[in-house]
Amino acid sequence: MQLSWIYGAAEPRLVSHDGVMMHPAAAAAFAAMQQQAAKAGIQLAVTSGYRSFERQLAIWNAKASGKRPLLDINGQPVDATGLDADTLIDTILLWSALPGCSRHHWGSDLDVFDATRIARDALKLEAWEYAQDGPCHAMANWLGDHCQEFGFFLPYQAGKSGVSPEPWHISFAPAAQFAINQFDVTQLRAVITASDMALKDTVLLRLDALVSRYVKHFAPPSFPFDELDLRHE
Repeated sequence: MQLSWIYGAAEPRLVSHDGVMMHPAAAAAFAAMQQQAAKAGIQLAVTSGYRSFERQLAIWNAKASGKRPLLDINGQPVDATGLDADTLIDTILLWSALPGCSRHHWGSDLDVFDATRIARDALKLEAWEYAQDGPCHAMANWLGDHCQEFGFFLPYQAGKSGVSPEPWHISFAPAAQFAINQFDVTQLRAVITASDMALKDTVLLRLDALVSRYVKHFAPPSFPFDELDLRHE
């Protein structure tokens, strides 16, 4: 299957940076951004980088089966008892990507935090941690002002994306844009069909709409950049 790494079904070219796997170009840009952030007293660190289809599938199935908590749009717990398949899918998708649709499959996207102000083990990746008085608030402001200088942008913003706002999620535009432009629902459908995904039949019926909302609808980068040619990754 061509470019199967876009859907997490194969591993793209990756390197380890600070113990996290990411695309080499993203790693180099992130390292430069770390150095600049350090001058402002911010220790940029990554809690999640590359993620395979199988890893995303484990998260999805655990939420669908009640083994991991479900949250509403405000981050409050949801009782999944009695939810129909469509409602359960929509609830999971508030905070977790559909396997095959995660930007983390590409090695271009990172979840970040300020290691000078909160330990990785204490981090919950919740909005309050990046809001006023949260431990990562200064970092979030710094990223908003400077991440584009290194080719990164924030794809999940309020009113601009299908995914709920994630101030911790940054994307390396030159690599991510290639994946978006090459994203093919037919190939995704084949990957999902071959998997043991919970709620699979209902997901497949809605797949075109889900991709349109959660993959294709995001806050685009607001700066010029050269898209990488990753056809041979």
